Amino acid sequence: MATQTMSTQAARIGKWKGEILARAIPSEVLQLAGAQKQMPKNVSDTVVYRRWVPYNAAVANPNVLLQNVSPANTVETEASNRVDTHVTANLLAEGTTPTPDSIVAQDITAVLKQYGCLYSFTDKVADLYEDEISDALKTQVAERMALIRELELYSKVRASTNRFYGGAGTTIATVDGKLTAKILRKIARSLATNHTKKITSILAPSPNIGTKPIESAFLVFCSSDIEADLRDTTAFPAYTPVAAYGSRKPMHENELGSFEQFRFIASPELIPFQNGGAAVGATACLSTGGANIDVYPLIVVGQESYGTVALRGSKSFDLSVIPVGNKDSADPLGQRGYIGAKFYAVSVLLNQQWMATAFVGAGNLA
Repeated sequence: MATQTMSTQAARIGKWKGEILARAIPSEVLQLAGAQKQMPKNVSDTVVYRRWVPYNAAVANPNVLLQNVSPANTVETEASNRVDTHVTANLLAEGTTPTPDSIVAQDITAVLKQYGCLYSFTDKVADLYEDEISDALKTQVAERMALIRELELYSKVRASTNRFYGGAGTTIATVDGKLTAKILRKIARSLATNHTKKITSILAPSPNIGTKPIESAFLVFCSSDIEADLRDTTAFPAYTPVAAYGSRKPMHENELGSFEQFRFIASPELIPFQNGGAAVGATACLSTGGANIDVYPLIVVGQESYGTVALRGSKSFDLSVIPVGNKDSADPLGQRGYIGAKFYAVSVLLNQQWMATAFVGAGNLA
């Protein structure tokens, strides 16, 4: 971006000077469920997470303790089945030392990356412009970096390989339906099969009229465009809005409500793949271009399904402020000032089967 000068934005002198108006502020929601780690300085740019794979599980699928039979069409019977085989394999013979086993590790690697931005302004702006431009730039920098951090995390979590599709879709490009209770129940079954732990605790009901108890739940991060679909009592008859929570304790100010084992938190930053799905046809789904529906990723998570890594000491942004008047060979008259920020961070998927991504359309309210 070019240096901020007096002509960048016309002054309001000669007119009644109004208040500085409110502006859009990015919403950060995905950090809520991530396992946040800090990395010491002067060690490396690479962090390696390690888990020990349970007995009889596989590195490729470390959450299933009793693997499917192989080949897939093998018939299990009472006389021959995985349960009895597993038990028998650990049966000891009297006086006989069992054959020792060994454990296997699964390593997950993440490399820190640096993000930043920089704004510049002139001494004339600092000395003569009617608004305090440096304060405005500091706020702008902080909000811009917050958005980048959220989008970096969003790009990682929506790439989860545990995927579900709306309507008859089998890929993002063939999604042709909205979110349904059936999709959520399929996700719940998948997460339960993989021993996924829920994030929230049970909220007790209150004596207030019309309140309901809220189950311990998985969190669902979604676009705010999905809210109307959740409030469709035909599709989600047991949906409970935040206003009806018994203990009135939402997880986040953007929480919408809950349905069965799920609590929904919305953000306008969790944007769709515009025109990324099937033809609009009779889907009654939103479309940016009018031909193909927009496809919204819904991020469903349990405990420790993904994490973020930041450099220790840089948990917040490293804000740099160089005021005008600092003279050096590059700016001998001290005519320019700078405000910027940088931070090191990376997001990483820790357990793909402890989370899921549902790709769906959003209802067209026209």
